[in-house]
Amino acid sequence: MVGPPYDCVANPHGAVRLTFEKTVAGLPEADPVAKLCGKDWGVVHLFHKFLFEEDGLSRVPILDQSSLRWIKPNTLVRFRGMVQDMLGKELYIGAFKACSTTLVNTYGCSVNLHMIELEQAKLGDISLVELRRDCEETLEDACERDPPRIEAWRRNLDCSFRLGFCWQAAGELKWTKESGDKQVQNIILMISFWIVDGEKRSAMSYIYEAMDIAKEAIINSFNEKDDKYMDVTRKDDGCIFRSVVEPMLCDRMPENMNHLDDDSFSCLVKAYDFPESYLKLNDVFEFIGIYTFDPHLVVNRSGTDDSSFDLMEDVSNYLPPSKVPRLHSLVSRKLSPQDFLSGSLALQPLPSMMREIRESLLVHLSALMGNDKVAAQFLLLHLLSRVRGKVDVVALGKLSLNLTGFTRESASVFGNRLNDTIMKLLPFSKVIPISVEYLNTAVLQPRKNNQSGRLVMGVLQLAQGTHLTIDETHLETGMLNSVGVENASLLRHLLEWQTVEYVFEYYKIDMAADVQILIFSEGKSNILPADLVLPFQPHSFDSVEEPSSEELQTWRWYLATAKSLPYSNAPEVQQILQDGIVAAMQEDRSLGYKDLSRLPTMAQLLSTSSGETSLSLEQWQNVKELERLRKERLK
Repeated sequence: MVGPPYDCVANPHGAVRLTFEKTVAGLPEADPVAKLCGKDWGVVHLFHKFLFEEDGLSRVPILDQSSLRWIKPNTLVRFRGMVQDMLGKELYIGAFKACSTTLVNTYGCSVNLHMIELEQAKLGDISLVELRRDCEETLEDACERDPPRIEAWRRNLDCSFRLGFCWQAAGELKWTKESGDKQVQNIILMISFWIVDGEKRSAMSYIYEAMDIAKEAIINSFNEKDDKYMDVTRKDDGCIFRSVVEPMLCDRMPENMNHLDDDSFSCLVKAYDFPESYLKLNDVFEFIGIYTFDPHLVVNRSGTDDSSFDLMEDVSNYLPPSKVPRLHSLVSRKLSPQDFLSGSLALQPLPSMMREIRESLLVHLSALMGNDKVAAQFLLLHLLSRVRGKVDVVALGKLSLNLTGFTRESASVFGNRLNDTIMKLLPFSKVIPISVEYLNTAVLQPRKNNQSGRLVMGVLQLAQGTHLTIDETHLETGMLNSVGVENASLLRHLLEWQTVEYVFEYYKIDMAADVQILIFSEGKSNILPADLVLPFQPHSFDSVEEPSSEELQTWRWYLATAKSLPYSNAPEVQQILQDGIVAAMQEDRSLGYKDLSRLPTMAQLLSTSSGETSLSLEQWQNVKELERLRKERLK
């Protein structure tokens, strides 16, 4: 069986062009371009089959800061990132006909004018001068010279893609990238990576050859005197590697990307044929597409006197392709917590299995919290919470937790333990130590820069599902300025309503969020009124044994699975909930709507923590017992 005449990973543009040519060959000769206008000609299906039916996904490298220097442009990559900004639509000519040649101009494919000239010259169809004019003339020139052809141009302009600026999400943790780090080794050993003048050789052969050349240069510099150069060449082959081999490897990546730090990596994604509502701010996506880099693509606006350009966003000016990679998306999907799990656990979320894992995780959390078992149970419910929906402005499913009784000293022990563990369990987690100085100076609010047309990130522009820990033990007496007051209000708004206010210069918009907030404070927080306030009461200060990688992987699977379980109650269970809430109101007339909504949320979380998809009478009794223990501590 003969394989395809292209490599979908190393030469995806070849696959795009060949698929297009086959499709055009099967269409009527009158106007094949018009038939393809605004349509996919089988490219997405081709790559989808390669990735998911032919197990090609394992061959596609993950594009991130660690692998950027190894990946060549115009190859197929995977990129995971948060949608940080939406830059609108961009029109392009997906396919057009230059004289007798039908050309494709999508997914980063560009027309090789020199090859077209040679082909047309051989066929004798048209002179090179006429061909170059036909390919390069503007829309206005074409209209004046050949009015009938303008309609074909206009039809082709129906093609468009959405521009999304994606950033590696703030708070994304190292364990979510483990699979990508392992791929670096595979990338540099791929034969297609080490091709020089058409010759294929192994990676190590190039490395040893480079080191031998360096040693030979050292020997020649000492006039081949053994007593001089032997000590130098023996001292440290690593020096030779760093001075000779590493620069050779760095040449494999764009020059301007050698200086990017870990937190600055970003990518401009071009999403083809997606509905308007597909990409949303702060959602985390995985894009599989063609990575392009073109340092020569520079838009020069200085030569135009059209004032309308001053009102338009120019992405190329503010996101230069010499610094920000482009990714032409072929396949994409919104990521869930399960998608960040490395490896696959062949586990079914049976209640017995879920309860067993739940108990092991509770034992570890309790040990981290000085054997405070009550606090460990509330913390687990908090970690399982997420925004499941909204009724008017009320976010359903959130459960913020304020652990009181912390001092700076105890926070440095128990707080650090908890933060480290949470970062090992959840895909996105961030810690903010709150102080008066921080509130007065921090930029928490995202703002639109109308000059550049870009959304400038604030600290609170977080990926959906992020866990945020606020440490108030650093707060001291002081005065908040206007910025501090606004920042405190933003944090409170996020905690209560799960929205973040974005500033667009002349107006503001509340953007929906899904951020679960844990607060460490000495007393009840005055800035952030959490859903649950629980005095922290540790009973020991013993050190805790680090969990194994297998345990961490199992707990990650458990948390991600429990969060995604469906949940619904039968009518009789709903009646039990209503009776319980009425009884609670009769016992305590001071209960507000937050208290009344908290009990059903706790019941849902406690049920799903045991792998149950509906509330049982036993779990309802457990909820009431937990609430009783919490209120006893508040007395």
